[in-house]
Amino acid sequence: MDNEREQNPSPVPKKTIPPYMKAVSGSLGGVVEACCLQPIDVIKTRLQLDTIGTYRGIIHCGATVSRTEGVRALWKGLTPFATHLTLKYTLRMGSNAVFQSAFKDSKTGKISNQGRLMAGFGAGVLEALAIVTPFEVVKIRLQQQRGLSPELLKYKGPIHCARMIIREEGLFGLWAGAAPTVMRNGTNQAAMFTAKNAFDVLLWKKHEGDGKVLQPWQSMISGFLAGTAGPVCTGPFDVVKTRLMAQSRGGGELKYKGMVHAIRTIYAEEGLLALWKGLLPRLMRIPPGQAIMWAVADQVTGFYERRYLRNAPL
Repeated sequence: MDNEREQNPSPVPKKTIPPYMKAVSGSLGGVVEACCLQPIDVIKTRLQLDTIGTYRGIIHCGATVSRTEGVRALWKGLTPFATHLTLKYTLRMGSNAVFQSAFKDSKTGKISNQGRLMAGFGAGVLEALAIVTPFEVVKIRLQQQRGLSPELLKYKGPIHCARMIIREEGLFGLWAGAAPTVMRNGTNQAAMFTAKNAFDVLLWKKHEGDGKVLQPWQSMISGFLAGTAGPVCTGPFDVVKTRLMAQSRGGGELKYKGMVHAIRTIYAEEGLLALWKGLLPRLMRIPPGQAIMWAVADQVTGFYERRYLRNAPL
């Protein structure tokens, strides 16, 4: 028996980056991404809320906002957006690492594509409920306000906005649009984490724990490609999320009663393509955002790999 054990030793589990390092890398990537891409997010929100054709496209929308409200208006909602991205990526990267550990084979340390999908979906659902929904409700309410004069605006800032929503609509007003947000984020993260790993292996022969650190431009290409499919697949969820979050319960009867009712109403009143309103600015924001975030995150985790996992078995 002892000889058999010596001849057939158990596989050594592959060393991996701990969840806390993934969380740190995500938080740093989120700060950089928010500062770079906030104007595109403002334009996307304005286009999605435009039901009467005020804006004729991305460039016209950005120019109109700048001309009528000032250039700084393109960074409206930056504080909740940056805070939201930092917390979201911290939770997303950390929880995905935890979920992946749960789905890994206990003997080999490997994870299947199905396990990677489930881990990504779980991370997306968790971030949607804990962070994304309340922060995006505040952000969208701030972004939809038009005008230059602060005294004419209903919401004076992120904290004031959150207080007003709770006072007028109750605590759960901060979770308006939670259902489509869960569907959007869960699907997005399932696809994104799986695709990012696949592109790293396919393009750069990079495996986690092998000590190889991607160059920032390599991380940006993988992240950009991984972030492209999600917006196309989840466009209707994003439009419905924005409409549900934008409507105030303090203003009388709600136009949209829920996710399914909103989809039906938008389709009946504005046509099928309206469910993909804001898709182009989403494609201008999310893939570049993923490129920026992964370029930063991979350098942080790469530092850890160089220092601690260089000799880790594959």
